Amino acid sequence: MRSPVTCTALALGLALAACAPRQGTAPAAPATITSQQVTAESARLNAWFDAQYEELLQSSPMQLTFLGRKEHNDRLDDVSEAAVRTRLAWLETSVAAMEAGFDRDLLDIETRLSWDLWKRQYESMRDGMPFLANGYAFDQMNGMHSSLPTFLINFHKVDSEQDYLAYIARLRAVPTLFDQLLAQGRASAAKGIVAPKFAYEGVLEQSRKVVAGAPFDRGADSALWADAQAKADALAKAGAVSAARAEALKAEARSALLEQVQPAYARVIAWAEAALPAALVNPAGVGTTHPDGAAYYAYLLRESTTTSMSADEVHQLGLAEVARLRGEMEAVKQRVGYQGDLQQFFSFLDTDQQFRYPETDGGRQAYIDEATRLIDNIEKQLPKYFGLLPKAGLEVKRVEAFREQPGAAQHYFPGTPDGSRDGIYYAHLSDMAAMPKTELEVIAYHEGLPGHHMQISIAQELEGVPTFRRQLFSTAYTEGWGLYSEWLAKEIPGTYQDPYSEFGRLGSEIWRAIRLVVDTGLHAKGWTEQQAVDYFRENSSAPLTAIRSEIQRYLVMPGQATAYKVGMIRIQALRAKAEAELGDRFDIRGFHDTVLGGGAMPLDMLEQRVDAWIAEQQAAG
Repeated sequence: MRSPVTCTALALGLALAACAPRQGTAPAAPATITSQQVTAESARLNAWFDAQYEELLQSSPMQLTFLGRKEHNDRLDDVSEAAVRTRLAWLETSVAAMEAGFDRDLLDIETRLSWDLWKRQYESMRDGMPFLANGYAFDQMNGMHSSLPTFLINFHKVDSEQDYLAYIARLRAVPTLFDQLLAQGRASAAKGIVAPKFAYEGVLEQSRKVVAGAPFDRGADSALWADAQAKADALAKAGAVSAARAEALKAEARSALLEQVQPAYARVIAWAEAALPAALVNPAGVGTTHPDGAAYYAYLLRESTTTSMSADEVHQLGLAEVARLRGEMEAVKQRVGYQGDLQQFFSFLDTDQQFRYPETDGGRQAYIDEATRLIDNIEKQLPKYFGLLPKAGLEVKRVEAFREQPGAAQHYFPGTPDGSRDGIYYAHLSDMAAMPKTELEVIAYHEGLPGHHMQISIAQELEGVPTFRRQLFSTAYTEGWGLYSEWLAKEIPGTYQDPYSEFGRLGSEIWRAIRLVVDTGLHAKGWTEQQAVDYFRENSSAPLTAIRSEIQRYLVMPGQATAYKVGMIRIQALRAKAEAELGDRFDIRGFHDTVLGGGAMPLDMLEQRVDAWIAEQQAAG
């Protein structure tokens, strides 16, 4: 998933204005600690966390919008290097204030975890600062050139004239935002850090789509202009403004699109075009193409997996998992009576039209309908496996045309904590040949229920924890849960009834195991893009279009793809440990509520949480 998870983390990572106040000197712990003292100190720190997080949010207008709030909704975030350094200083001061003003020994277990998480986010950012220039300002997977239109269309809610004027103000702020990112891109290039050629080509294609059509040219309405008109018309229909005022607002939006948005995109397009001659074709990963690339990748691997595993350990784990899963795939191949070898079976699945929906609007709708049906089946049975259940709804939706990519990974955007906006499972449906029926079911469980929608919605709806923990994101935890959910769904009635869907589940899991091999191969062992594609094809039935898209994703997002399988394996291991130690007293609902009931966290902290739950169950027994 390139999840909200991407958008939320990005928005949270933006400018912070003020420094956190110190809270005085932490009191010395008394010889005997009473429950009243623990309750009081924990409540005091939790209130402080909420105040700190609110200050952080007030400095990120876009994150406020993601959360369904309208403060500062006439602004975009400051993404300059100066803002990043201000944020680090703010976090450093905040952690120092926490350590000086509160006594960790006087906290309950849950609040100690909050302490550790608050400190960990500072340490993570601090450790990444030497690599500030190593990331790509724009690429085919990430960047404001594609995410900003999505944000404005889907997340900037317009209920009043003031909201619409704020929308126009954000359109007019696009040049500043893009120029800050272009400055980062130029600073990286000056240090010899250049993205692969396909990344710039993706930026060019996506950017040109955004500014294609009216009012930019004589074509059909562009996505932004269609949205601006629809929002104004909705205001008029609701009686919030007159028809004449709606037309005037649309005229202002049109001017902003032509005077600010179009020139800003023109600068991004010119920058990407200028970068193409020096960009690498068939590139290797950052370990060989970036200054300090080995250290950069080691940092990203630690951040992605939240473990101390080395690149070699991750690589070997991947090889072992690929071998195991190939054996399970052989068993399914024999079950359906296919006579050829596994590679021939891959080719059969990739080319036989029975495994594809037609390349028509009807075929695309059929894909969405089937995914919705499967998710509905899971939803009815969740109470058998979970005590905590999401309140937010879920919609399956096609990716907007301006950012849709053939074969690109499906992804999820979360709803709002107050339930005013449902979660969205987005599917790329521009190329139905890259969307095999065999993988439809497993992806629906990963992105929807019991996967990302469930985990993220429950986190946002948690009670009794500081607000920041409801919005925290950890790739290994979040994506590990998504992959665990694919496997868990096997236990739920009515799933994977077609053996080809079970093969699709194995294909999805081996996909993530392959990632361990190719991500480390690319970034730590000097593999080229084509070497990675070849390895992937040898071990997966995925369409070549999807494989190339995936490898190109790994090249611009080093380490991220390793989080899925590492996280899944850790959650499975924790469950096995709980089952072994509790025996007949093991409660699947209690285990899942323990994993989900604290929000996202690094895997080492999740292990501590599960261990504490096991101890509680043993004591109760």
